[in-house]
Amino acid sequence: MVGAGTGVAGAEGDFELGDPLGRANSEGDYELTAPRDSTDTEGDFALAGPVPAAALPAAALPTETPADPPVHDRSTEPFDAVGQGPAEPATGRPEPASVSDSTSTPPYGVPGPWAPAPPVQHPATAPAPGTAIPAPPPPPAHGTPLTQGAATSGPPKDHDAPPPPEAPRTPSHNSPVPSSAPAPENPLPPQPSGRTPWQNYDPWAPVAAPLQQTGAAVDTPRRRTRRALLAGALLLALLAGGVGGVVGAYLERSHGGGNVVELPQAAEEPRGRAPDSVAGIAARALPSVVTLHVSGAEESGTGTGFVLDDRGHILTNNHVVEPAGTDGEISVTFHSGDTAKATVVGRDSGYDLAVVEVSGVSGLKPMTLGNSDNVQVGDPVVAIGAPFDLEGTVTSGIISAKERPITAGGGSGGGTDVSYVDALQTDAPINPGNSGGPLLDSRARVVGINSAIRSADDGSGSGTGQAGSIGLGFAIPVNQAKRVAEELINTGKATHPVIGVTLDMDYTGDGARVGTKSSDGGPAVTEGGPGDRAGLEAGDVITEVDGRRIHSGDELIVKTRAHRPGDRLELTLKREGREKNVSLVLGSSDGA
Repeated sequence: MVGAGTGVAGAEGDFELGDPLGRANSEGDYELTAPRDSTDTEGDFALAGPVPAAALPAAALPTETPADPPVHDRSTEPFDAVGQGPAEPATGRPEPASVSDSTSTPPYGVPGPWAPAPPVQHPATAPAPGTAIPAPPPPPAHGTPLTQGAATSGPPKDHDAPPPPEAPRTPSHNSPVPSSAPAPENPLPPQPSGRTPWQNYDPWAPVAAPLQQTGAAVDTPRRRTRRALLAGALLLALLAGGVGGVVGAYLERSHGGGNVVELPQAAEEPRGRAPDSVAGIAARALPSVVTLHVSGAEESGTGTGFVLDDRGHILTNNHVVEPAGTDGEISVTFHSGDTAKATVVGRDSGYDLAVVEVSGVSGLKPMTLGNSDNVQVGDPVVAIGAPFDLEGTVTSGIISAKERPITAGGGSGGGTDVSYVDALQTDAPINPGNSGGPLLDSRARVVGINSAIRSADDGSGSGTGQAGSIGLGFAIPVNQAKRVAEELINTGKATHPVIGVTLDMDYTGDGARVGTKSSDGGPAVTEGGPGDRAGLEAGDVITEVDGRRIHSGDELIVKTRAHRPGDRLELTLKREGREKNVSLVLGSSDGA
């Protein structure tokens, strides 16, 4: 075997350095020559002279090769270690110089751990980015015989090639110094296709992807991009599937049944309405409106009323509660559906107004009262009632006229016989059952109490036809109703303003004529009364009240009752063909 760092021993297969170009005393590369009397007894191998150029790979050849000098075969003439002259005899060959430099290129021919220095190479073309560099084959097992020399019949197999050195070093051509590391058991054989082990390492090749300890490629931006794209594609697929399912379900619902028809419909809208609209007025007023069911010994009926205060007082028409008499029953139904029994607090047939009271009821919402003097013809109004027992019915219209002299609540026939009311006329539909209900302005305030209608008969003259609205409805002004309601609540009865005269109701001329005697046979002008003090006489014809023309006795009563007791009236009258103006202060009388 070859000893580590020893001289030439002819019988042991050692080698000596020789100048491949036959140049003595020159610096340069060297070749290994066989010893003069070498016998391979230990299985070591020798390189037989310089390797022909044809056997070298193209990358190992210089790009520009100068003319080769003549080669002198001096294989039999040994050189010293640095190429300066003939070598010393085998028994005393000196050691290589610069032995302290353990990193320099070992001399040719000295067995491992030094490997032959690679020829000078130019940078090879870098492989494309991402191209994996094949790993070197594993080294042969310890003691496995290697292919012998370069004289074999063919190139060695790939699996016989040794691995590249762990840390290749830059070769030095000037000062080859042997290493003191121990030599391996087998020297390195030639590589396949004339390649040396140094050719497995390319210092100019691009660095491959860094390896982890497991040998797998480290995560790179390209790999992260591919994963992000894959995740995005999966998410998009899930979203598309969900949308497709929703659309499919809709289409199945809409068109899947074949014979199923789904009609277009408007979307749900907010429930709130403008406060001055009919809907807005009704929404605020309905909780205060009630329906009255009255039953008596001889008759029954249905009407409407509204809450005056939180004590349970309810205002309605006298003719609504009149059927109950003294022992009848009155039931009140609220907008919420709750019912309660009611009793009469007071009523007045002259004004056709009545007040009833419910007890044991909480949460009452009183109706706001307006001012009928502010009402103008053409103002919008809303009527609420229970026509034909249809509670909570809302109708709308306008004020058609003011100060219509009518008689209210004086007879039967569904409220058509009414009298002595200076009424508001409206075209809002009012029917039997609306009596006693509120007539509201645009701010949901009560301006009148619906009391009477004018209806057409059936043409038979029997008077049995059902009364119905023809757009002529009448309501008691709320100013008059307020005074009367307060008197009924406070005293149980209402007072009437009077002139103190008896009128001739059979007079057919224009105006109101004072009669000749009273109903009991006494004088027509009450002694000491308001008329007597103003100077009125029997037979006088009153034509104006406060400057407004009147045409009948009923109109004079209506105009009088539109005032309070104690108010002053200015009258214009005719006496014996002459016109005369008088002033009087109204008196008071209890209502019947």
